[in-house]
Amino acid sequence: MGKNRGEGGDKAEQNVPTAAYEAELFRLQAELVKVQEWVRAEKQRIVVIFEGRDAAGKGGTITRITQYLSPRVARIVALPAPTERERSQWYFQRYIEQLPSAGEIVLLDRSWYNRAGVEWVMDFCTPAEYRRFLHQCPIFERLLVEDGILLRKYWFSVSDREQQKRFKSRLEDPMRQWKLSTMDLESISRWEDYSRAKDEMMVHTDIPEAPWYVVESDVKKRARLNTMAHLLSTLEYTDVAKPVLELPPRPKPKGYERPPREHTTYVPDHCASLGW
Repeated sequence: MGKNRGEGGDKAEQNVPTAAYEAELFRLQAELVKVQEWVRAEKQRIVVIFEGRDAAGKGGTITRITQYLSPRVARIVALPAPTERERSQWYFQRYIEQLPSAGEIVLLDRSWYNRAGVEWVMDFCTPAEYRRFLHQCPIFERLLVEDGILLRKYWFSVSDREQQKRFKSRLEDPMRQWKLSTMDLESISRWEDYSRAKDEMMVHTDIPEAPWYVVESDVKKRARLNTMAHLLSTLEYTDVAKPVLELPPRPKPKGYERPPREHTTYVPDHCASLGW
């Protein structure tokens, strides 16, 4: 593929030992649980945007962030293509519906920045719509921040060589082929178009109130840990006192009798057929 056009360093120097990775991952996840409790107690609202090229590692990072969080507090939003009705609305309208209420965290796996990326590169929007987005987006985000929403934006940067490797891995893996689409594969031939679109997007939307943070993601483990550690460093969260919970003793039986097993339909014991 020629020159590696990513921003990452030498992968051999960046590899993370598995034991060290798992230990630090668990420590960071424990801190994120503290953030969750702080968000609930203080009625905070957090929006975290994950953007970047296809196969850059956004989804894997989101999975690790939310692994131990309550889905009632931390919600992942990955919107499909807009419907005809949504296309007739103000562009930001369908994203506004996904914003958090008090005590909620929303993680956007792609966001309103679709307009500055795939929609613009693939000619899914007009030049006028694109220019309007670049003008309105900073205003929109300032409004969110002024209203008290904690907005964080991460761009996952992957090299063309590493992206090609991940695409090939997905193509050969029947369990992950669903992650690939014709749109993803076309992004290979439009690499520089996406690069120019990203650069232009950054010029207009990297604002003091909501700056972009670039994550070097050629090494997935480093990208996950770096993102989680940085996110935590941007939040002034505190430990929340937990209620003291005690397991009560089981009450004495009061004559209840379970219905006969033959009156209930049970799931077959598939495991018994495996010869364990």
